Amino acid sequence: MTDFDDVLFPIGISIGSSAGPEFSTEVTEVASGFEQRNRNWAGARRRFNVAPGVRTLADHEALLAFFHARAGRARGFRLRDWSDWKSCSVRAAPSPTDQLLGTGDGARQFFQLIKTYGSGPSAHVRRITRPVAGSVRVALGGIEQASGFTVAHDTGLVIFDSPVPAGVAVSAGFAFDVPARFDTDRLEASAPVPGVMRFDEIPIVEIRE
Repeated sequence: MTDFDDVLFPIGISIGSSAGPEFSTEVTEVASGFEQRNRNWAGARRRFNVAPGVRTLADHEALLAFFHARAGRARGFRLRDWSDWKSCSVRAAPSPTDQLLGTGDGARQFFQLIKTYGSGPSAHVRRITRPVAGSVRVALGGIEQASGFTVAHDTGLVIFDSPVPAGVAVSAGFAFDVPARFDTDRLEASAPVPGVMRFDEIPIVEIRE
């Protein structure tokens, strides 16, 4: 994607942020009191408020420098969502069998990193486009592979040197960041006491890639 800087938002600030997924649904109530609902987005988008993470003057200065470098909403960046940043539970270490990416057909060499939430017909599949470098572990048929593939850290594609044999399951485990941007062109802080800066809200929104 253009206008994207492959840099990570300050970790110390993101740790204290609030985060969560957002859907877009139009709800129309008819005269009988029943509802008609229209789902606008196939997938969720994450929203963040990083203001709670700005605790010190050093945090404020780091945020200010980062905001200027991104020119407000103009440029994207990586953000660590500490509530959901692994292919497994955030309390566990990624395993090469965490997420099923697909099955080989004897011709296919490219597999997209994904994370699946839930199971069955209501399962939600999320494309992962910004894996953390060095974190991706890959397995073929449940056996971890030490070589024979590369990972594109700007698309989340796992690229095998040769086609995966037909019927062989491809899985992966990884850590990942969210492609995001500021959702404001203005920062407004207050100074309740000398050396302390306080923000009510600093909105950040996920970028679809």
